[in-house]
Amino acid sequence: MAMSTVEPSSPGVSARMSRQVSRDTKPEVAVRKLLHAAGYRFRVNTRVPDMPRRTIDIAFTRAKVAVMIDGCFWHGCPVHATQPKANAQWWREKLDRNMARDRETTEHLAAAGWTVLRFWEHEAPEGAAELVAAAVDGKRRTNEDGGP
Repeated sequence: MAMSTVEPSSPGVSARMSRQVSRDTKPEVAVRKLLHAAGYRFRVNTRVPDMPRRTIDIAFTRAKVAVMIDGCFWHGCPVHATQPKANAQWWREKLDRNMARDRETTEHLAAAGWTVLRFWEHEAPEGAAELVAAAVDGKRRTNEDGGP
């Protein structure tokens, strides 16, 4: 993928972007608290196997369940994503690269036998935690029964 020569709008924009929280966001913490309270144990911000600089927000390594909580702006939510007006080309390319990286990561993990669950930051943590618990329980049952 070719890198753009378009620059951020200003040094101020670059500085704000570098301070953007990328881990332990409120939606991630909310889902983790619910899962932990229900007795689930997991790893946080675990590296994606064989993919440098990529992480899984919540990882159940034995069950091979990866949970990603995606921010609406940064990952292109079809409901809440916005398109900045200033320096529109640079932002479009940046956000398109984020979405392509998300797809590549999901495909890589799935090919390695992982179940990948992606949630938007605006989704109810309770619903996400229920779906995660069901996926983990299902994979554990399959593994106990001698499945893959």
